[in-house]
Amino acid sequence: MEPIFLLSLIAVYFGLLILIAHFTEKNASNETFFKANKKSPWYIVAFGMVGASLSGVTFISIPGWVQSSQFSYMQIVFGYMFGYLVIAYVLIPIYYNMRVTSIYEFLKHRFGPTTHKTGAFFFFVSRVLGTAFILFLVASVLQYFIFDAWNVPFEITVIFSILLIWIYTFKGGIKTIIWTDILQTFFMLFALFATIFIIIHKLNWSISDIFASTEFKQYSKILFTDNFNDKKHLLKSFFGGMFISIAMTGLDQNMMQKNLTCKNIKESQWNVISLGFMLIIVNFIFLTLGTLLFIYAKKFGIAIPTVDGAIKTDLLFPEIALNGGLGIYISILFILGLIAATYSSADSALTALTTSYCIDFLDIENRKKSKQTSIRKKTHISISIVLIIVIIVYKYVLKENTISSLLQVVSYTYGPLLGLFAFGIFTKINIKDSLVWVVAILSVILTYFLDAYSTQLLNGYNFGYELLIVNGLITFISLLIIQAPKKEISEKVLNQ
Repeated sequence: MEPIFLLSLIAVYFGLLILIAHFTEKNASNETFFKANKKSPWYIVAFGMVGASLSGVTFISIPGWVQSSQFSYMQIVFGYMFGYLVIAYVLIPIYYNMRVTSIYEFLKHRFGPTTHKTGAFFFFVSRVLGTAFILFLVASVLQYFIFDAWNVPFEITVIFSILLIWIYTFKGGIKTIIWTDILQTFFMLFALFATIFIIIHKLNWSISDIFASTEFKQYSKILFTDNFNDKKHLLKSFFGGMFISIAMTGLDQNMMQKNLTCKNIKESQWNVISLGFMLIIVNFIFLTLGTLLFIYAKKFGIAIPTVDGAIKTDLLFPEIALNGGLGIYISILFILGLIAATYSSADSALTALTTSYCIDFLDIENRKKSKQTSIRKKTHISISIVLIIVIIVYKYVLKENTISSLLQVVSYTYGPLLGLFAFGIFTKINIKDSLVWVVAILSVILTYFLDAYSTQLLNGYNFGYELLIVNGLITFISLLIIQAPKKEISEKVLNQ
């Protein structure tokens, strides 16, 4: 497919997003940008969050992960569901009752300003790194299949990718995103199902033939229970997934900002629980697509792409979709699906980062009304520039499968948040607020060394995604060391 056609397709797609933004940003204020005026229907938010939760990482990297890990990812997804129950019945009531704009305001009321900023800082780092992963993936695909043909530098591709988000979010913010997510989730799911249909037709299979084939059985093992030292072991994956969902959704401003636009607690809970069930189904279908991609590649002699001498299974889906002889329709579906999956996650992340920085660091709500909008817009631009820089750095340092790398980063950066919130919710102990940032940083360092030397220290044990739990536990225990004299704690916090 010609690069100019692909670029035209992207232009049409973003034209639709800008059109939606035009209608949603009318009379937009900071209240609209940060909270969507708390009028979002829960079912609209839930459907849109499917795309935001999966992102371009799932769209490409999960199918590419099948070769090395089979369906072991489902063990993590089952854990997600239990994590969503914790979010729905523990965290959401706290956030709604406290009427927070940024969820890290809980830490300010519970512990103090240093803890508040420490929590917000770890979210900021986590979300910048995570969003940069997602955008790096789509920028790499755009570079490989479009802009390389015109000798456009990767750096320009990255700037182009971020600029597209900024154009349709800079006024309406989270209100615009709630509604653009519907379109983006629809395109992503339509691309997923249509691609599977086209591939099985090319293989002369039916749906039942997929699950009955010996090729599918070679890739589709879900439960790994034999070797506890294996990173893919069931218990590690399940509990790792549970706490990853608590951290990456329940303790993440990006995801919770959408939940907090629902009208009340009950609707927000319905949103989270329904999302959990939908993700189980959709992730299984994505893994099935991955199996079909490897079967198709083997049958028709399609090589897995390499970049700088390294095999990139992340690029197998785009290789087959764009150059695999399946016709122009699957190429169109792939581009639309990839862009939809990527930007449904990245646009809300940019808005959430702007929200958190304005509320948690700049205290925008206590600034002069006349200056608040200007502060928010300048912050929006500044964070866009930060994302551009981090994505460009990834080009030179990222080597592993993208989803694996992303979940590994989460284990380090979200651990202190997990420990801080757990300590604040489940204990009434006071701590020395000024020392919390030291505890958080030391927890990350200790977790890193424990992971790096686990085979020597723990008789061959390899940490998987349960490393997040360990990190949170180290933070929790360390907070006990910096206890402060008892004092009255706000009833608004403890009686949640």
